[in-house]
Amino acid sequence: MLRGNGGEDIFFAPDDRYQLFFLIQKGIERFGHRVHAFCLMNNHIHLAIQVSDSPLPRVMQNLAFRYTLWINKRYQRIGHLFQGRYKALLVDEDSYLLELVRYIHLNPVRSGMVSRPEDYAWSGHRAYLGDDHIPWLTCDSVLAQFGSTVDVARDRYVSFVMDGVSGTHRPEFHQGGDDSRILGEDLFVSRVMTQAEEPAPVRISLDALLITVAQAFGIEYTDLTGPSRERSFAAARGVAAWLASDLGLHPLADLARRMNRDPSALSQLAKKTREQMTNDPEFALKVSRMKSDLSSNNSITHA
Repeated sequence: MLRGNGGEDIFFAPDDRYQLFFLIQKGIERFGHRVHAFCLMNNHIHLAIQVSDSPLPRVMQNLAFRYTLWINKRYQRIGHLFQGRYKALLVDEDSYLLELVRYIHLNPVRSGMVSRPEDYAWSGHRAYLGDDHIPWLTCDSVLAQFGSTVDVARDRYVSFVMDGVSGTHRPEFHQGGDDSRILGEDLFVSRVMTQAEEPAPVRISLDALLITVAQAFGIEYTDLTGPSRERSFAAARGVAAWLASDLGLHPLADLARRMNRDPSALSQLAKKTREQMTNDPEFALKVSRMKSDLSSNNSITHA
């Protein structure tokens, strides 16, 4: 779930929703995940995502980041579009996926926007009925659980969804906390918790971070750690500081020591980087590529 900052709208015209469709499709092509259901409300988004090799944070951060760039450029805005980090539930496919798909597709009905889910154009429900074609939406996995032929499966799916129209708010799909974000049978929850307790992979090293930034800016590693105050070097240092903070790689004090800089000065450079990313789409994409490179090469273990 992604919500608008302060409860504000995140869509201002139909083209905005089509742009999000495009970005979801590009994300699937890039990260290999599946989307089983979605609903685009005026001020928030619901997605039922089955991840592949790329972790969910990478998928969601990419989507939120690129859509924010689109909106800010299109409407000459600055600042954040979404309210903090996305909210997620880990769901046992066997016991909760069908309920979740129904719950997501009934959002407009529960909100009083329409009386029937098929009357709402911005959810995956109409694609399940065969009325819309959305190439990036995976319908087969859910429909297969309702019947062996498409017509039978769709009829039973419709009955299942309509049985939920009179249902009430489902708190289990909105709870926060730790264990409450996992929905499934006891064995599923136990397995997930066991995996969560396994040792975390080695963090990306400071050397790897600085090398990545230096290469992106076409400068030397020593330019980042040296005494020069050249503007391009300062910009690169700001990006390094922002990445270290945004990815949770290392405390800023550690990076400051490695770069022979004052932590407060690095903090100011990181702030300037964040502001420039908001106002300069090309610069934002450049930083995004560095972030993706670091995220996809997290096995680097230099001291």
